[in-house]
Amino acid sequence: MSITPSNQNVVPSIKRESIISILEHGNRTDSRRLTDYRNIEVNLGYAKKADGSCLLRLGDTLVLAGVKLETEEPFQDTPNQGNLVINVELLPLAYETFEPGPPDENAIELARVIDRSLRDSKAVDLSKLVLVPGKQIWTAWVDIYILNYGGNVLDASTLASVCALYDTKLPSVVQSDNNALIDKENKTSAFPLNYPVVTVTVAKIGKFLIVDPNLEEESIAEAKLSISYTPDFRVVGIQKSGSGTFSMQEIEAAENLAHSSAEKLFGELKSLLGIEFGEIRNG
Repeated sequence: MSITPSNQNVVPSIKRESIISILEHGNRTDSRRLTDYRNIEVNLGYAKKADGSCLLRLGDTLVLAGVKLETEEPFQDTPNQGNLVINVELLPLAYETFEPGPPDENAIELARVIDRSLRDSKAVDLSKLVLVPGKQIWTAWVDIYILNYGGNVLDASTLASVCALYDTKLPSVVQSDNNALIDKENKTSAFPLNYPVVTVTVAKIGKFLIVDPNLEEESIAEAKLSISYTPDFRVVGIQKSGSGTFSMQEIEAAENLAHSSAEKLFGELKSLLGIEFGEIRNG
């Protein structure tokens, strides 16, 4: 496994001082407030060969998530559950320090955080991915490709994954002699996504806490705290990164910021996807 730093962007001291000076006035270099996300754009069905896909842009960060469905035998300890597999690739074209080859430790970490947030939250009803109990299931492969690295790829990747799963349709299935006959050309059933999950990253720069750090902000941040939520604001994942620390007071402040931002992100999802979350549960 190769080991490639996810961000070797070097920010000169004078630039760092300028960023902090602007933060002191409650603003950021890209004209956002400390609590603002960058603009989000969603293009569903972008990868035509996938069973579901989403091209998502968060500021300068560009992420493509695609879903492929395959039939497999279930694991022996979970005969009545389908499977969900998350993969992340940091493509060399996305940033100058990303290298070709197998996923490095940073890509693996991203995939695990997203997988944990979706799996532990029960956002995906794995029981509805069973074709024949104990014999045949659907495995949903979610492949995430970072096409342009502009900071905060975790939040963007979680959003892209959720949107791609919402875009996914299951092929029709006919049961015959304890076997499932699959018509891949006829996709009618929605993927069993009970509800969406969003991840909000809060970065610590000096004494300031900001949401959705861009590339320069991420480069000078001492630490980041990423929190995943369900629509009822249940915390289903927490990831701390960076060598710096958070005091208990800062953790509480970061969670308050993340909670408020998550509420806005769920509103964005409703608008971008044109749905109410109850519609997802009916899948």
